[in-house]
Amino acid sequence: MRAARYHGPGDIRIESVDEPTLDSPKGAIVRVTHTAVCGSDLWFYRGESDREAPSRVGHEPMGIVEEVGDDVVSVQPGDRVFAPFFISCGECEFCRKGLHTSCVNSDSWSGVNGGAQGEYVRCPEADGTLIRVPDRHADDEDTLRSILPLTDVMATGHHAAVSAGVEAGSSCAVVGDGAVGLCGVLAAQRLGAERIVAIGHHEDRLEIADEFGATHLVSERGEAAVERVQELTNGGVNHVLECVGATSSMETAHEVCRPGGTVGYVGVPHGMGEGLDLSPFFRGNITLNGGVAPVRAYAEELLADVLQGTLDPSPIFTKTVDLDGVPEGYEAMDNREAIKVLVRL
Repeated sequence: MRAARYHGPGDIRIESVDEPTLDSPKGAIVRVTHTAVCGSDLWFYRGESDREAPSRVGHEPMGIVEEVGDDVVSVQPGDRVFAPFFISCGECEFCRKGLHTSCVNSDSWSGVNGGAQGEYVRCPEADGTLIRVPDRHADDEDTLRSILPLTDVMATGHHAAVSAGVEAGSSCAVVGDGAVGLCGVLAAQRLGAERIVAIGHHEDRLEIADEFGATHLVSERGEAAVERVQELTNGGVNHVLECVGATSSMETAHEVCRPGGTVGYVGVPHGMGEGLDLSPFFRGNITLNGGVAPVRAYAEELLADVLQGTLDPSPIFTKTVDLDGVPEGYEAMDNREAIKVLVRL
C-alpha cells in the first residue's frame, strides 16, 4: 500500500509500505477514503517535537471496513466508519468513565497500524473505537466532509467548551483561530452561548468564526486583545476556551477570565512547561479544566447533529488534496495558506 511517511522536518513523502493485516479477533482493517492533516502534525513537521524518522503519519481516519475479527459485533465489512485519533477498547475503567484517551489498551494509528494518511489502517479494538455511519449517509460527500472533523478537531473544540462550563446563556471567549478554535466557537454556539468572543490574528479565519456563531471578533494581539475583550464584555467572561497550547495563549486565557471562572484548555502544550505563571489562576480562583479530548465519548451526539443538519464544521477545510498531495497539504498549512487540509483518497 501507499502511505505518507515523515523523514524529518519539512520532509513528508508518499511511499510504498507494508499493508497492515488483521492480527486480533477484536480488530478490523479499514480502507481509508478520507483523512486530514492536523495542526498538531505541524509540530513534528516543523521540528518542534521529536518523532522517529521515517514513520507513518496521520490520525483522523474515515473509510470502509474491509475485514473484521471473529469477536467484532458493532461493524462488518462494507460499513462506512470514522474513528477518533486514539484507539480505545471501550471496556476498561477509563473508557467506562468517558476517558477513552486514558484507555489502558490505547493505541495510535501510526506505525504497524498503518498511519491514517495512507490507504489502509488496522484498528486493534474495533468495537471500542470505530463509529458507523448509517448507510443512507455513507456515500453523501457533503455529509462525509461534515463528519470527518469529528475524528479530532470538532470533538476537541467541543471538549474545550464542555470543560469551560459553557451552557445556554453563557458569555465565553475562544483563544485561537485554528481549526480547533473555530470548532470551539461552533461548539459554544451549539451549547447555547449568548456571547462568543473569538480571538485570532487572521481575518479569513475570523470570518469563519463569524459564520460559526461568534458575536464579537477580536484581531488585536497581546495586551491590546485582552483590553478589547474586557471592553466588549465589561470586564471579562466566565468561560474561556484555550485552543492553542502556548504560554502566551494561556496567559491571554486567564487575563480575559473573570475571577471564579473556568478555562477549558485543549491546545496541545508546546513551550508551556517553561514560563507559565499559575499564580493568576490561584489568585483569581480560576479553574483550569480540560486536556486531551476523549473524542469517542462525544462521537454519537455530535454525529447525530451532523446527520440532522444542525452541525456543519466542514468550512474549516479550505484545501483538498489526494494522497499524492499530502506533502503539499503540510506545506500549505505550515505557510498558513490553509486552515485544515482534507485528504480524499
